[in-house]
Amino acid sequence: MENSPTSPLLFDEDGTKSPITVLPHPSSFVVDANDIPPITSIKDFCTQFRVESRKLWYLSAPAIFTSVCQYSLGAITQTFAGHVGTLDLAAFSVENSVIAGFSFGIMLGMGSALETLCGQAYGAGQLDMLGIYMQRSWVILLVTALFLMFLYIFATPLLKLIGQTEDISNAAGELALWMIPQLFAYAMNFPISKFLQSQSKMMVMACISAVVFALHTFFSWLFMLKLGWGLVGGAVVLNLSWWLIVVSQLIYIFSGTCGRAWSGFSWVAFRNLWGFVKLSLASAVMLCLETWYFMALVLFAGYLKNAEIAVDALSICTNIVGWVVMVAIGFNAAISVRVSNELGAAHPKTAKFSVVVVVVSAFLIGLLLAILLIIFRNQYPSLFADSAEVQKAVYKLTPLLATCIVINNIQPALSGVAIGAGWQAAVAYVNIACYYIFGIPLGLSLGFAINMGVQGIWIGMLTGTVVQTSILFWFVYTTNWNTEASIAGRRIKEWGGHQIATPDP
Repeated sequence: MENSPTSPLLFDEDGTKSPITVLPHPSSFVVDANDIPPITSIKDFCTQFRVESRKLWYLSAPAIFTSVCQYSLGAITQTFAGHVGTLDLAAFSVENSVIAGFSFGIMLGMGSALETLCGQAYGAGQLDMLGIYMQRSWVILLVTALFLMFLYIFATPLLKLIGQTEDISNAAGELALWMIPQLFAYAMNFPISKFLQSQSKMMVMACISAVVFALHTFFSWLFMLKLGWGLVGGAVVLNLSWWLIVVSQLIYIFSGTCGRAWSGFSWVAFRNLWGFVKLSLASAVMLCLETWYFMALVLFAGYLKNAEIAVDALSICTNIVGWVVMVAIGFNAAISVRVSNELGAAHPKTAKFSVVVVVVSAFLIGLLLAILLIIFRNQYPSLFADSAEVQKAVYKLTPLLATCIVINNIQPALSGVAIGAGWQAAVAYVNIACYYIFGIPLGLSLGFAINMGVQGIWIGMLTGTVVQTSILFWFVYTTNWNTEASIAGRRIKEWGGHQIATPDP
């Protein structure tokens, strides 16, 4: 059931709406009277954990389903590519990881600025600003897509420049030209998804994604295998699938189901664009560094001996991790909504406790999925490739893959906290240090200097993720959430909100 313009997640257990009290300075901040009471016993903890879990799963369950379906569009195409041929699989893996992955990271990152702004504005009752924020993001992301298009056009020489083999570079470069429409679908989709997420309208996104996923699977099989179109058929279907998601969501929004959040197109969206660009870039840097870091695994594997087998094996593992991480991405979306909504509504203690719930939930699910992967390590490689060599290589990587799943199930959830609170700039510096100054050099040293191959590269880069996750834990533990709620109130006013709501008399 979809939410009304006043989210039920901001209501108390007795059904009364929490009044909003957001004062301009931390020193004068007054916590809303309907924030959760202090937790003084195990019974209190269990009671509040149950209440918050219901709210979290109300958001995360459809968000997880949506993330899995949307990620599976590319994963299904990659799976069918593995049955077309090893070169086709390697070409799609490189294009999807390097070219499309680079663009995906930028678009997702820049679009994530809306998670902070829309979420906090929604919590404070400034619904009319949500549509303006989305339109500003469309303008910025579409212009960005025009520049990124050159990456697709010149993909072949760029891949050769960074050391990919000639066969893989030529095939991946040709595929990249076919995938340009997907780039512009990204530019439209991410602002729409953040706009809907901030209002807790997850179910409609899940329904649309489910229908598109079913159609995508059938037509990918039909065009790639049955009709023998290969990668070209996969590209056509993948482009159409992403644009079907975009158009369906736009129809939903334009039909009036979002109330005050969408009142039509407005020239106001073109005001203060530079300020919005700076916030979007901060968000992009944070998430791009995370996305590219993981995608770099496949790129580095291309420099190893017997590169085609190494790329295929590692791409299958990253494919599986990507599917599993979609669960954490669902938590990422849910916790960013919970934190931003509650900070905007002046509920700092609720925001803090929601972080505890999401971290515990993400860890337990990651652990369960890792155990299942270990149990079925003899069976699953054959689902992704026909080559016995590739299957053997994937089998050897399974213990490391299971460890990666646990860590990478927690990290996106903590990143969601950072987005909801507006910490993107600070986390970007952490990502640079942990990923690119520490993790990648360590991985390359283990993989090439010590001749540990793919395992060494992955171990080093996973160590960087562990360090980054530990620092995010420290951020959360030392945060003054009253101050964060006060900052949220000032941010809403700075980015175009009207007068902040005050308690009802």
